[in-house]
Amino acid sequence: MIDVFRDIQTLLLDDLDITTKRFLYHEIDLTPRLIGIVGPRGVGKTTLFLQLLKENTSLRNESFYFSADHFYFSNNSLFDFIRDLHLLEGVSRVFIDEIHKYPDWNQELKNIYDSFPRLHIVFSGSSTLDLIQGSYDLSRRAVLFRLPGLSFREYLNLRLDTHFDKISLNTIVTNPQSFRGIASMQGLLGHFRTYLATGYYPFYFSDSIHFYQRLQRVIDKIIYEDIANHYRLKTANLHYFKKLLYYLATIPPGEINTHSLAKNLGIDDKTVQHYIQILLDTGLARGVPGQKHGSALLRKPTKLYLDNPSMQHALCHEIGAEENTGTLRELFFLTSLMNVAEKPLYDAGQGGDFRVRDIVFEIGGKNKRKNQLKDVKEQSFIVKDDILTASASTIPLYCFGFLY
Repeated sequence: MIDVFRDIQTLLLDDLDITTKRFLYHEIDLTPRLIGIVGPRGVGKTTLFLQLLKENTSLRNESFYFSADHFYFSNNSLFDFIRDLHLLEGVSRVFIDEIHKYPDWNQELKNIYDSFPRLHIVFSGSSTLDLIQGSYDLSRRAVLFRLPGLSFREYLNLRLDTHFDKISLNTIVTNPQSFRGIASMQGLLGHFRTYLATGYYPFYFSDSIHFYQRLQRVIDKIIYEDIANHYRLKTANLHYFKKLLYYLATIPPGEINTHSLAKNLGIDDKTVQHYIQILLDTGLARGVPGQKHGSALLRKPTKLYLDNPSMQHALCHEIGAEENTGTLRELFFLTSLMNVAEKPLYDAGQGGDFRVRDIVFEIGGKNKRKNQLKDVKEQSFIVKDDILTASASTIPLYCFGFLY
């Protein structure tokens, strides 16, 4: 069977495009013995694995790639397969894709790690929920890297073969004029609109015509496979998740009233809160806490959004609804920041929309004024959509797409 998997690896590598790489490709340190790549479905984890193998000849000669969701592992042990690879075939590094599809993967991975001290293991999985929870048993052993969807910067580099570098949040707020060269690009705002609609997932570049259909399948797999299997929910209850996603896709930005939502869905408040938490845990939604302290900060997010703008477009497209522009703007801002581990807070009643590192941001269109920020004593900015250049107190929205 090892030969069958080796043939699959060869076919995948021969068919691989190595000219375009995600940002994480250049940041992964393969020195630790146990490494995990965590990210939602469709963001390019498999491609990243294969690129690492194809680009590094020495690495490829000693490594072996396979996917744990292959039907072979429904009746065969992952431990036994890797033992044979290591002891009989001389493989010193394994790349295991879709690890969360293998039952009790975290326990078996721990046994493999402890049993073969010269073996290096790199694993990935699309279910953020299973990988984060599973990593607790491996917390002293595994180094986790997170791969989100494409940033606007990555999208431009992939689509136009440009070579824009990352720009830090500190540079954006202290020297927004550094975007002057980028702002001169012809059609920049048009590219930004396209990115919001379809640019978050790399598979857009391989099949732009059926992009929304493919994204719908990604969402359905998370609901009907990842959520259903992990929580062992009845199939009859899974449609509530789609209804919650449609709701988030169409509402204007604002605080979520779970009681009203429960009443409209015909289920109780606790169930709605539980389902919302599942959406957050599986990466289908993002929550932003308010300016609270202690236990109040931990209870629930004050504002709730879908995971990314392309998902909002896809869900609105599916039900024939109009995207809410205000929600899209806020969601892009939040996605860009949260994907680099920033922790925005909802700044309700304090003068702005969000607070990041004690900096207040108000999000709006090109005609947005600074009235909401007149009483703010901290550093503050208006973040405007539909503009190209910055000023002392104004930052174009697209700039935050260059954070990673």
